[in-house]
Amino acid sequence: MTDSGVRYDLLVIGGGVNGAGIARDAVGRGLSVCLVEQDDLAAHTSSASTKLIHGGLRYLEQGELRLVRESLAERERLLAIAPHIVRPLRFVLPYVDGLRPRWLLRLGLFVYDHAGGREKLAASAATRLVDTPLGAPLRDGITDGFEYSDCAVDDSRLVVLNALDAAERGATILTRRRVVALRAATAGWQVLVEDPDTGACEALQARALVNATGAWVNDLLQLADIAPRQRLRLVKGSHLILKRQFEGEHAYLLQSADQRVIFAIPWEGCTLVGTTDMPFDGDPARVFISPAESTYLLQILNRFLRRPASEADILGSYAGVRPLYDDGTPRTAQHVSRDYHLELQHNAAGTPILSVYGGKITTYRRLAEHALSLLLPPLGIDESDAWTASEPLPGGDLPEADLAGFQARALVRWPALPPALLARLARSYGTRMAHIIGPARQMEDLGRRFGDGLTLAEVKYLVETEWARSAEDILWRRSRLGLALPASAVQDLQEAVAQLLG
Repeated sequence: MTDSGVRYDLLVIGGGVNGAGIARDAVGRGLSVCLVEQDDLAAHTSSASTKLIHGGLRYLEQGELRLVRESLAERERLLAIAPHIVRPLRFVLPYVDGLRPRWLLRLGLFVYDHAGGREKLAASAATRLVDTPLGAPLRDGITDGFEYSDCAVDDSRLVVLNALDAAERGATILTRRRVVALRAATAGWQVLVEDPDTGACEALQARALVNATGAWVNDLLQLADIAPRQRLRLVKGSHLILKRQFEGEHAYLLQSADQRVIFAIPWEGCTLVGTTDMPFDGDPARVFISPAESTYLLQILNRFLRRPASEADILGSYAGVRPLYDDGTPRTAQHVSRDYHLELQHNAAGTPILSVYGGKITTYRRLAEHALSLLLPPLGIDESDAWTASEPLPGGDLPEADLAGFQARALVRWPALPPALLARLARSYGTRMAHIIGPARQMEDLGRRFGDGLTLAEVKYLVETEWARSAEDILWRRSRLGLALPASAVQDLQEAVAQLLG
């Protein structure tokens, strides 16, 4: 491998939320940036979360006040810069005798309300559940509990929007490119990437690398001939997608006798239930829920539901591997910290590589700021002002960050288009929905229909603008229509994508 190829200040390897966030922050500070992802953006852990931006109420029990405080502050910021894909969500925490005492729950929620500069979200409160809509799905004997606020998020769209913003500011985004070689070069790192479909290779050069490969972080270091200093704990988290189990737009936080908690969340007309915490030592690219995990989630849920859920209610499932930082402390999988650790190392020529261990989707933006503070000095670049806390993500520039008001104006602007379609486009694309609709006034103007409001105009936008390369990319990571379309429509969609790609 010769010293050749396009030169960048920073090459980010890994297209999950941390890699995309670092790429966005770096290019906005004037660095030349390339992001390389071996699969699709958010193809792994970053699309397999519980779809929450939250402080982590249970982390208070583990004494991680700093992590909770940072997460709560980020919750406010993300709600402000991405109001189309981040929305307030009210949680109900039923009280159960014999589990966490009432005083402990009240104290934890008090800290939760005040630790992170809460401004936009409603405070926690004690609540009666008998003869109320909040208590209607719950079994007799569950009479009261607490309410508190967090936020829901479209996790994979959060990744895509960070990458899109980075690209629009000048970054190069290369998806489906696998790094096959790394070595020290005259002026930095020499990196060889391969297109796995064609076998074609491309050489890139960078003054510094970011290793944001998640579960593969230490594998990449070894490819670069650098001994890893830190260890990972791989923990599998699995979720069930059930037929809707309760009415309303609120969610539930449900306690288990093993001191874990699970969430039951309204999601795309269904109920999302998760998550588990299981040690994992398999292939991070092939992760599935186990029968035991499925049974575990249903059992906890059914300790609370008046009408028990069964396997017949399961519409789907997904699982992801959390690549958590292992500080060497003996802990069960559920107690391993979700905090992040950044490790700066250098090759024999003194060229930097920054590796990301751990982290959670809520703190990705702050992690990126921290990463830049470590990378700029060895690059000889004066540290510039952080900027991502107040700059909206693409489509997030809604007037007064008001999604409901924006949706109402969309109904007036496009009166002949179905309200359900406009609502979905607003939630997914914000102000960028106009890029999809363009001059269209009727549904017929949006081209071929694939089902559930998905049109050729939207598919074309996703292929040309958001790096979608398959029906799976569109149905599971750019939209959430994977459960809605029949197999025949999926095949039609795949053929349409292939035609758009030429």
